[in-house]
Amino acid sequence: MIVVYILVAALVFGIIIIIHEAGHFAAAKACGVRINEFSIGMGPRLFGWGKGETKYSLRLLPIGGYVSMEGEDQESSDPRAFGRKPAWQRLIIVCAGAAMNLILGFVILLIVTSLSDAVTSTRVAGFYSDDAPSHLSGLEAGDEIIRVNGMRVFCDTDISYQFQMDEDRVFEMTVIRDGQKVTLPSVRFDSTTDESGSTGIVIDFYVVGEKVNPLTVISYSSRKFVSVGRMIWLTLIDLLRGRFSINDLSGPVGIVGAIGSVVGETSQGIAVGEMLLDLMSFVVFITINVGIFNLLPIPALDGARALFLVIELIRRKPVKPEVEGMIHFVGLMLLFGLMIVVTVFDIKKLF
Repeated sequence: MIVVYILVAALVFGIIIIIHEAGHFAAAKACGVRINEFSIGMGPRLFGWGKGETKYSLRLLPIGGYVSMEGEDQESSDPRAFGRKPAWQRLIIVCAGAAMNLILGFVILLIVTSLSDAVTSTRVAGFYSDDAPSHLSGLEAGDEIIRVNGMRVFCDTDISYQFQMDEDRVFEMTVIRDGQKVTLPSVRFDSTTDESGSTGIVIDFYVVGEKVNPLTVISYSSRKFVSVGRMIWLTLIDLLRGRFSINDLSGPVGIVGAIGSVVGETSQGIAVGEMLLDLMSFVVFITINVGIFNLLPIPALDGARALFLVIELIRRKPVKPEVEGMIHFVGLMLLFGLMIVVTVFDIKKLF
């Protein structure tokens, strides 16, 4: 089965990479930039094709890709060179890859939501028992949850996120009740412990499922998109604050394992259709993650290149190429080092 997991992971990575690079490619073409090569994957070239000015390549390692543009990293006399285009056009080209990843995430959200039996709301429908702790501590059927511990709730996953991050199982909730905002200072839940010894909470209420129609699909998908993006930002902030360690990060090996867990559900009696929806939801998280991470001002990433272009627009002259090139080189080496460390931790988790 591990071969199946790897193949599925390679397909997922491939789609995300192709969409990302296609964004750069399309924007560059629209701006009249000469493209020398469009490559999927890194490392040794497996095969290529194309007779025109652009060569297309498939390379051995499915961990990235690139669009090689004339005059991108060196001087060129070609009037169609990347470096000869206005800074605002170069900025669009640099950001287009991440933008396409974000668009892909939203499109998949629309598909997954439209194929669901119902659109999940944040309005409490009822409780699993009359003595449910959340009900006894103030939550009522019909309450629409809009804040948990001060965080704005866009969709059901925001509630789940707060439940996972909290430690005392007591939550401040703001709800809409009979058209009025009501603050519930201490909504309580029972605790539970899984086989690994990790503790969590028992969710003792269920929410209203809305009918699937164009309006609810677009509304929920939009809110879920914002929710996932915010969740990624909050995770990055928590990582910088030390709430998470580098051991909590996952690289390609960890993602293959996570995909394996989703695909492996079919062997446990989960329908193939349900498994595919779970896999698509996982892809949503990955592609939005890739889009946001690429826009961070980290050297060697699109975000740092975009920052240099913004500086150029403000100063009306570019940063010295050798200075920018050295910064990106150092950043690339650090990213490779981080990837190696994360991969080592991922492998250790398997044993």
